[in-house]
Amino acid sequence: MKIEVRYFTRSGNTKKLAEAVAAAVGVSAKPVSEPLTEDVDILFLGSSVYAYGVDDAVKTFINGISVKVGKVVNISTAAVIKSTYKQVAKLLAAKNIPFASEEFSCRGSFTVLHKGRPDENDCRQAAEFAKRIVAKEASHD
Repeated sequence: MKIEVRYFTRSGNTKKLAEAVAAAVGVSAKPVSEPLTEDVDILFLGSSVYAYGVDDAVKTFINGISVKVGKVVNISTAAVIKSTYKQVAKLLAAKNIPFASEEFSCRGSFTVLHKGRPDENDCRQAAEFAKRIVAKEASHD
């Protein structure tokens, strides 16, 4: 099974989650500035919320996907709203790319809000989530 992890971060919050997910599934986390170059079965896509939306870099990455992606799984951090799920779902739907109904999202620190998040516990939960997703997909093969 081919798995990739891509993320966008400004503060490092989402990078922490992406690296925990990548380590759990045995791949490297790469920024969204590195496009996918071959078909993948699962793409864990990490993003965060800036002014209530995903960054243009994430939009550019999704619009630039030119390989077959079996399923995208959302991982995100946010200080105020719950997650980037709805925004990412809309972008992927426009490209007819399957999107998992499950996601991992946690608080991210922003100024004085949620200091230290994501923390070790958040990263451990993200890693466990990723392992469950991969195991579930592998059992469908």
